[in-house]
Amino acid sequence: MLIRLGTRNSALARWQAEWVAAQLAPQGVDVELVPITTTGDRQQESVKTIGAQGLFTKEIQRALLDERIDLAVHSLKDLPTDDVPGLTLAAVPRRAAVADVFVSKKYRSLDDLPAAATVGTGSLRRRAQLLHLRPDLNVCDIRGNVDTRLKKLDDGQFDAILLAEAGLRRLGLDDAITQVLPPEKLLPAVGQGALGLETRTDDTTARTAVAALDDCATHRAVVAERTLLAALQGGCLAPIAAWARIESYVLTLSGRVLSADGRKCLDVTLGREPALAVDLGRIVAEMLLNEGAAGLIEASRHSTI
Repeated sequence: MLIRLGTRNSALARWQAEWVAAQLAPQGVDVELVPITTTGDRQQESVKTIGAQGLFTKEIQRALLDERIDLAVHSLKDLPTDDVPGLTLAAVPRRAAVADVFVSKKYRSLDDLPAAATVGTGSLRRRAQLLHLRPDLNVCDIRGNVDTRLKKLDDGQFDAILLAEAGLRRLGLDDAITQVLPPEKLLPAVGQGALGLETRTDDTTARTAVAALDDCATHRAVVAERTLLAALQGGCLAPIAAWARIESYVLTLSGRVLSADGRKCLDVTLGREPALAVDLGRIVAEMLLNEGAAGLIEASRHSTI
């Protein structure tokens, strides 16, 4: 059996695609990698400046619908929550690390940073949470892939940068990590650390092949997170964070919405039976909305920070 797998050309995207190919091989599935360039790969401006969702996924999803490929592997934090008719999230493998990490050549931890230190991040979610914790810092935008960002740090453009733990570890860059930031302190992005395997809904061959890679606990966790994000109507560009995990047979979801400057922060944590992942996401979103989340999300769209 041959499956054509669409992938971006970045080192991390290719790692993800090759990992999936290696997992499918024992089933007798041959995988052909099909490189696809996305809008996100071509853009030079900040994500907020462009103001679009699906920068790293739309072209790949179009290739699926056009039957140029049979399978897409997404970083779930990049995948919009809007359903695409004809496509199905067929499997979510076991999640890797969810945390963000602090990377610095000068300082041992976030707490060690002096006032006015310059920290780079391309994420509004990280920026807002960092300013909430350390309003004395100078948080600046940083663009490029992981290697580019690390080089900018090496060149002295930043005192520290924030990245996803999972990405660094997948690329074998564990030594670059200075401090793992506890998820409770800096809540991750929706779907962070998780991969999403997407197929055409009517492609039973591809769906059956990837079904064996699905991890039920991870799938339910990301469903809760993505339901929350969809209910908040914030998209992946707003200062929204969420982390769902199964603890003692209970699916616990922590949701957070912040103002762009980090001054206001709304937090809700709630648990339900794992089978009620969708209900849990909706309830936590409703609780955040009742506390004023919609206003913070709308204001963040017009913020110049």
